[in-house]
Amino acid sequence: QVQLVESGGGLVQPGGSLSLSCAASGSIFRIDTMGWYRQAPGKQRELVARITSGGSTNYADSVKGRFTISRDNAKNTVYLQMNSLKPEDTTVYYCKARVQTTGWAWYDYWGQGTQVTVSS
Repeated sequence: QVQLVESGGGLVQPGGSLSLSCAASGSIFRIDTMGWYRQAPGKQRELVARITSGGSTNYADSVKGRFTISRDNAKNTVYLQMNSLKPEDTTVYYCKARVQTTGWAWYDYWGQGTQVTVSS
């Protein structure tokens, strides 16, 4: 069993910054891609940013230049630094990890979600 625990959401004014983190634990052999997604009510979950184990990244066009994804492979943790936040960034953010378990199988795991609210 693998768990992803997110932290760092909250309320921030437009133009402000927040940092999210997501730590994976459990029966992990190795982790491939880790990423952040978000889902507004009534909409599909969308990719925000993702990063491979080698450090290659890609971002949604809407966050390029404002958000930065990074990871600490030794801690099985992925981070999302969000700057210049806009009201339209308000929603629930989820982390995702592609994990090879100690049983050798690969699975996708999701965190429980953390609310980000950008409002004055």
